[in-house]
This record gives sequence, structure tokens and C-alpha cells, in this order.
Amino acid sequence: MPMQAPTVYIQNVNLAYNNETVFKNLSMTLESGKFTCLLGPSGVGKTSLLRLIANLVPNNGQFLGKIHCDNSFPIQQQISYMAQTDLLMPWLTALDNALVSFRLKGNVTKEDILKATELLIKVGLKDALNKYPQELSGGMRQRVALVRTLLQNKPIVLMDEPFSGLDAITRFQIQTLAADLLKNRTVLLITHDPIEAIRLADKVYILSGQPAVLSSPMSLITSKPRDPGDPEFITHQADLFHALTQASGNSL
Repeated sequence: MPMQAPTVYIQNVNLAYNNETVFKNLSMTLESGKFTCLLGPSGVGKTSLLRLIANLVPNNGQFLGKIHCDNSFPIQQQISYMAQTDLLMPWLTALDNALVSFRLKGNVTKEDILKATELLIKVGLKDALNKYPQELSGGMRQRVALVRTLLQNKPIVLMDEPFSGLDAITRFQIQTLAADLLKNRTVLLITHDPIEAIRLADKVYILSGQPAVLSSPMSLITSKPRDPGDPEFITHQADLFHALTQASGNSL
């Protein structure tokens, strides 16, 4: 795998299900080592776009266009995917769940176990290494899922509302962890939460309409994770809420 996270180019993407167009000539760029957030109403096609990038086109979908990186490696080999649900195996401990991709390959080394243990401790799970998912809170389970994603050591990370089921405080804490642990990776995060997007993103897009189209990106240049009490944060929040309202077809 390349040491530097690649730039991902999504060019003139067309997607239809059962002859209903989801996207038409949709293009965007995920910049190398940057955090991109995608917002938009439910059902507009955000998850479909994520799956296209991961080459997970459903059997009943018709896809045209090009999705590629600025290096010579196949994009599918460079991606890890973190879903909305944690997808932990109930019969495995937190440590074994973090290592599940290695176990599926039948090759778990002492170094892998040490790295997983260090990361689980870093995300606050020192006392939960040998606990099973049913013994963990929702926030703890998502921390395990985040560690599992990081251990795959892929330069591109796709995240489909992975923090949406958490309470506000836990969500804030895991956003902070994600900002730290995903530095220098090319990240695309789907979220319904404008505050989450402003805390984490270098660029924010809104997907809306039918067929769905992308807004011009909002660029954020200050260091992450951002403080919601900062005056600049509040300004960005107001701008993003206004843009979301316009995208929904309403006006303030």
C-alpha cells in the first residue's frame, strides 16, 4: 500500500436503479490526506455514492463513469469502510473484534495484537479488552469499530454515519478521537449533523435533488477538531444551515 494517502477522483458518475436516475454526471474530488464530509436529506444517494467508491454496485444498479486515484494501486485495495452499525461479532471480545480482518486471513501476529491493544487503550478501552459486545456501551462498541477500521491501515477511509447512534457527549469524544487517529488519510464521512461536519471537515458538500447534484464545497482551513464555541465555528454553522435549508427547497 502507498505511504501517502491518494487523491480520489469521481468523474462524471451516472447511477440508476430500475431506470430511475440517482446521479447524472456527478463529479467531486477527495483531496489527499483531507477530511471531506457529505450532507444531504435521507434517500438522496449519499450511501450509494460511498458504495460506488468502494466498488459495491448492487446487481440492479446501472453505473457509468470513472472513480480512480492518483496512484497506480486499484482503489478497492486502498479502502476501509466504517458503517453506521458497529458490526461487532457477539462471540468475540473487543480485542478479537478489532483484529477480525487479520483473523479472517488466518494471520495474526504478536505485533498485530500489540498494535490493537495499544489503539484500544488509546481510545479508552483498557479495561474492556476482553469484554464481549453485549457488555459494552454503544460508544465503546463504536470505539472498537474505529480501531478495527484503523488496523486495516488503508489510506482511504469511507464512513457512513458511524457516530449517529451515540449520545451527544460520546459522539463529541469519538469525533475528537477520529480527528486525531485519521490524520493524513483521505476520508469521506457521510453525516446528517452539520456540527459534526464543521468539527471534522476540510471540505463540506451537500448532495440534494433528483437526480442528485453536489453543492459547491465549503472549505474550512483551521485545525481539527474545531471548538463549537469558537466564533468562526458559529459563523460556519449558520452558513451551512442556510445552505442545507436552500438545498431542501425551503428558504430561511
